[in-house]
Amino acid sequence: MSATRSAGGFSLIEVLCAILILGVGIAGLTHGLNTALSSSKESELQTTAALLAAGRIETLRADGFVVDGVEEGDAGDNLPLYHWQQTITRSDIEGLHQVTVLIEEPKTGKAIYELRTLLFDPPSSLGAGASANPRDKSESRRKDRRSR
Repeated sequence: MSATRSAGGFSLIEVLCAILILGVGIAGLTHGLNTALSSSKESELQTTAALLAAGRIETLRADGFVVDGVEEGDAGDNLPLYHWQQTITRSDIEGLHQVTVLIEEPKTGKAIYELRTLLFDPPSSLGAGASANPRDKSESRRKDRRSR
């Protein structure tokens, strides 16, 4: 008989190498899942912020008038992660206003999303009883709108 022995199992080194390869694979998979989840959450935050900013601008369009200035507020109890700031400034063209809506985190003040657009609010012709002050014009439009 020969002195060589038939090996029927795995050696300790083979088992350790298999465990090492499996561990590296599981670590990579865990890191990939974590990255996917955080990207998904960030995407959800961005999408909600974009919809909130677009909603603010659509509210201005629906009001039918634009008043220069800065307004800010929170998104409400349903969206506590968002604070908005709306800035309206007059442009060089009469009746044209630049509107910027900035959505930020309320705790840190970190900007999440910013949306800029131009809105046209045609200047009213000054006739009898009309006011030259744009704020008076806007207030009278608001009162007319509420009374409907």
